[in-house]
Amino acid sequence: MQLVIVESPAKAKTIEKYLGRDFKVLASYGHVRDLPPKDGSVDPDDGFAMQWQLYPDKTKQMKEIQDAAKTADRLILATDPDREGEAISWHVRELLRSKKSLPAEVDRVTFNAITKDAVLTAMAHPRALDDDLIDAYRARRALDYLVGFTLSPVLWRKLPGAKSAGRVQSVSLRLVVEREREIEAFVAQQYWSVTGLFEMSGTPFKARLARWRGDKIERLSITSEADARAAEADVKAGHFSVDLVETKPLTRNPPPPFTTSTLQQEAARKLGFSASHTMRIAQGLYEDGAITYMRTDGVQMDGSAISAARKAIATRYDGGYVPDQPRQYQTKAKNAQEAHEAIRPTDFSKDKTGGGDHARLYELIWKRAMASQMASARLERTSIDLTDGTGKTMLRATGQVIKFPGFLALYDEGRDDSEDEDARLLPAMAKGDAPAKTGIEVEKHETQPPPRYSEASLVKKMEELGIGRPSTYASILQVLKDRAYVTVEKNRFIPEESGRLLTAFLERFFERYVGYDFTAGLEEELDDVSGGRAQWQAVLERFWRDFKPRTGEVMEQKPSEITAALDEFLGPYLFPDKGDGSDPRICPNCGTGKLALRGGKFGPFIACSNYPDCKYTRKFAQPGGSDGADTGPETMGNDPDSGLEVTKRSGRFGPYIQLGDGKEAKRSSIPKDIPGEDFDLDYALRLLSLPREVGVHPESGKPIMAGLGRYGPYLLHDGKYAKLTGTAEIFDIGMNAAVVRIAEAAAGGGRGRTKAEPLNTFGPHPTSGGEMKLMEGRFGPYVTDGTTNATLPKSADPATLTLEEAIELIDARAAKGPAKGKKKAAPKKAAPKKAPAKKAAAKKAPAKKAAAE
Repeated sequence: MQLVIVESPAKAKTIEKYLGRDFKVLASYGHVRDLPPKDGSVDPDDGFAMQWQLYPDKTKQMKEIQDAAKTADRLILATDPDREGEAISWHVRELLRSKKSLPAEVDRVTFNAITKDAVLTAMAHPRALDDDLIDAYRARRALDYLVGFTLSPVLWRKLPGAKSAGRVQSVSLRLVVEREREIEAFVAQQYWSVTGLFEMSGTPFKARLARWRGDKIERLSITSEADARAAEADVKAGHFSVDLVETKPLTRNPPPPFTTSTLQQEAARKLGFSASHTMRIAQGLYEDGAITYMRTDGVQMDGSAISAARKAIATRYDGGYVPDQPRQYQTKAKNAQEAHEAIRPTDFSKDKTGGGDHARLYELIWKRAMASQMASARLERTSIDLTDGTGKTMLRATGQVIKFPGFLALYDEGRDDSEDEDARLLPAMAKGDAPAKTGIEVEKHETQPPPRYSEASLVKKMEELGIGRPSTYASILQVLKDRAYVTVEKNRFIPEESGRLLTAFLERFFERYVGYDFTAGLEEELDDVSGGRAQWQAVLERFWRDFKPRTGEVMEQKPSEITAALDEFLGPYLFPDKGDGSDPRICPNCGTGKLALRGGKFGPFIACSNYPDCKYTRKFAQPGGSDGADTGPETMGNDPDSGLEVTKRSGRFGPYIQLGDGKEAKRSSIPKDIPGEDFDLDYALRLLSLPREVGVHPESGKPIMAGLGRYGPYLLHDGKYAKLTGTAEIFDIGMNAAVVRIAEAAAGGGRGRTKAEPLNTFGPHPTSGGEMKLMEGRFGPYVTDGTTNATLPKSADPATLTLEEAIELIDARAAKGPAKGKKKAAPKKAAPKKAPAKKAAAKKAPAKKAAAE
């Protein structure tokens, strides 16, 4: 028996069908072990020796692989064709070797697509594991571990609120923060444009002012309305005729097929997908055999794929859309070992597959790959100069005409933050023609700051700078979101206060390690390792020799010293020059104190040096402004019952009111839906009195309470909640309305448990006799005959599912037997009878875990 190891169960099922009875295919379910998250997992003093630990949730998979390996004659490692795939194969081999379960013959095979031909061809050409790729994986893993576990403790102690830093993550965050600084420092400039409206042979067109009073006019040439009106008058008085007609042919060549990076960029532009979502969908398409491997730097396609694409183009269009020679593209990746084939369909005759997002992404990949082998687009750009009698005023009209669409008939690449090309049609004109002037447009404009990064433009920038690897971009961007270092609004990255402070800290104390050139240079060194041109431990030694002492120096500094250094470093940003000669650090509240950066329990803030006499504060991420400033507690009055003072304050989570002082003081947040003019002492006391009892429920006899909680206003009865529409309703709602609202909330919860309507029905199953239905489930659509439930494959389109396909899915699921979880249900009930043995095992578990770590 020959044992084949792949990464995912979906691949395992497909490949086992291709290989036959002599092969058993098992899945590792991704990586099986990693460095334990504790100090000492990488030992720089012992040649960067690493301690690996099996993932707790992979114990079952490895036990199954180990048992199968004991009876296997040959082990075939068929994980993904990249560095991570090589690493998984290496981990599996080493684990089996440590368990003395490694078969005598071990081979490595890779295939770029999960098709029968690709798999069988790969099996016929095995190789050994690539030690260079494995070393590159170990170097990257050790490097990321050393940065994270050395730098993060410094952040926790010296920068309250910081969660983590990473080798590539922090540099990516710096890009986002620096772009925000550019936007804030940008000073808009006004300018004016003058455009003439003309008509020739019934076709209207526009011509912009290009020369005025004998001077060439650029975009920012006219900066005052007076000049704009003077130019308007000259254009209005002038009699214009065609002085020059210039026509230039243009050729646009198609872009190459997708790499990992360009797929993420284009899916973000055209489909609105995040990088992580794109990679999840692409993984599903790859496992279903629809596309080639989706983690690649290569832009070339296999010769047979190029032939198939050209044939599909000839079938879909006429021969003019197929170039005379196949197009060949060259990868820009420095490491040839990782320059795999581009992302493309495995079958060019299929322009559609699956449904939903799978279908949309597949269509994008199919169009891009097809277009890459299509003829160039031929265009014609026309420029017409209209000059008045004096020759001092000239207007220019431009237009573009597609003479032959070529690849544009199928696909046009998206662009980030760029204006559309001027593709207006112009009427036919010759020198001496005098088109009719129909009007003049004078418009005021303002220059715009650089746009915030989108996922597409950030990925593109990272790739341009050589930061990280395209296959890691999705996870890097996700970490920035998960750590709340950035927020995403309208598909644009906005740095949060914590992200800005972390970036400032790293720029001030670890400038070299968040430098773009340093990070890109280190990336090249790691690529040299995978290419066999560098020794991995030597690369780590050079990095560690400088990095470790630097972290020690920063750790020795006091938090107050760190804050003072950041205050100086961020001074121009936090306290910008006001332009009137006054000190930008003067407190706007007391007028004598100096503002400075301070560290607090919940992060940094700006405060007055006259504290506690002056209690002015403002948030860290508010450069030089007064919005959101807090001048200290504001007295609203006294509670007539207790006599305690009621104050309005500003806290970490926004404004709130407080009754009295000390730990026992009662507090309430101030809801956003209360108008400022209505919020007085009376309203504050009403909020502080919450929750209030609306009345006793007529059926249960239990009280109904109304209050303000973390998720807004609510009703509470017998442990069950019902939402209210606004804060005012807390005080206004009566018993009848409250009972109805409680009943509606209960009914809403019940509806989730009612039997769902089928999406489709197929009639009785030929064997079980149960009616077959297509249902929407928690984990996606599935078909059932009342006894067996079968989940649809990711790429299957529920709308086109046939009777035969439904029967096949149900029969295949039934053949596997009951779910494994159900088999374990019975032993769980019997567990209490063996309580003593269980306790003994429980005592041993912690020691075993500690040893593993």
